[in-house]
Amino acid sequence: MSAGENGGRNQKPGTLVRRAALRDGVSRPVVTPIQPSVVYASPSIATLHSQYEGRTHGYTYAREGHPNADLLARKIDMLEGAEGGMILGSGMAAVSATILGILGQGDHIVGGNQLYGRSLRLMHQDLARFGIATSVADPTDVAAIRAALRPETRMILVEVISNPTLRVADMAGIIDLAREVGVIVAVDNTFTTPLAYRPLVAGADITIHSVTKLLAGHSDVTLGYVAARDPAHMRAIYDFAVTVGMTPAPNECWLAERGLYTFPLRFEKAQANAAGLADWLAAHPKVGRVLYPGRSDHPDHAVAAALTKGAFGTMVSFELADTTEAAADRMVQGAPDLPFAPTLGDVGTILSHSASSSHRGLTPEGRAALGISDGFFRVSVGIEELDLLIGDFDAGLAAV
Repeated sequence: MSAGENGGRNQKPGTLVRRAALRDGVSRPVVTPIQPSVVYASPSIATLHSQYEGRTHGYTYAREGHPNADLLARKIDMLEGAEGGMILGSGMAAVSATILGILGQGDHIVGGNQLYGRSLRLMHQDLARFGIATSVADPTDVAAIRAALRPETRMILVEVISNPTLRVADMAGIIDLAREVGVIVAVDNTFTTPLAYRPLVAGADITIHSVTKLLAGHSDVTLGYVAARDPAHMRAIYDFAVTVGMTPAPNECWLAERGLYTFPLRFEKAQANAAGLADWLAAHPKVGRVLYPGRSDHPDHAVAAALTKGAFGTMVSFELADTTEAAADRMVQGAPDLPFAPTLGDVGTILSHSASSSHRGLTPEGRAALGISDGFFRVSVGIEELDLLIGDFDAGLAAV
């Protein structure tokens, strides 16, 4: 009786722990497999040397890279017109690795004055401990960025569309200025997405994403992405991220890849909803002002139209006529079907209150200087039917 016939009873139980490769066949899976392995075995020392020296492609340890992360990075590379981008554990990991991987003691960085709240915290509270000096300036005004430069400035970090007041940076002017003085331009492209603007194609040096948001699109992963034009910059970012362990999980990369396949469809529908919702809010008597780059009354409408070729995005911000926190809370409680949460980019619409979440670390005076009152809301518009969405906001505003 063969081993197969007796169910393998003659095999020693210890062989169970021997790993075996999956059997190859003439067909292939349509869906990307998840590869959770932390380690990868090489057939010889020579092969391992070849992998580490870049002469042969292969994986060694998942902190240094794994198939699901690489596949997702290549997909976003295609969108961004990039090569060699990498996936990290979060959007802030991508921002932090970019700055700390490239800059060092004695360097100076200029940031936009309306960066994401944690990016501002990094600028104002953390970088000084590493000997990196910081300044912030209005990215809509190239003269302000120029005035903030110093002889030791090495990087400018901006968001194309700011969070949460949706001001539009003068990207062409900033890129021209950076080329003139020889500094790196790093762009957080999360709000805009590559469907509206591609920083590397436009001449910037580094593009960054919180993949958590619109690219993945379902609020079930936390990931970041970064790609640099200069391979030396990309290597510095990679080495820092790997050293400090900003590793993305294979399962999350797989989920983000799945979400990415519907990204263009989701973006188109949510953008149409955003335009419709902005117009409806602007006509409501309980709304004091509406910010949407696609509206002609937006202060940067002309810049946005030229920069994004009419792709004005999926984010809308508005301020209640009653700018108190009590009024804002009534708005939140009056619209229970709108998730009230500090995130964006989901398939469903999400309501955020900047003063109590992303910008709570600023003083009231600091928030006021940015145009963020207690009655200010940011809306990440989803793909619901617009009539349903308007009904939710109508109920919320009726409670104010």
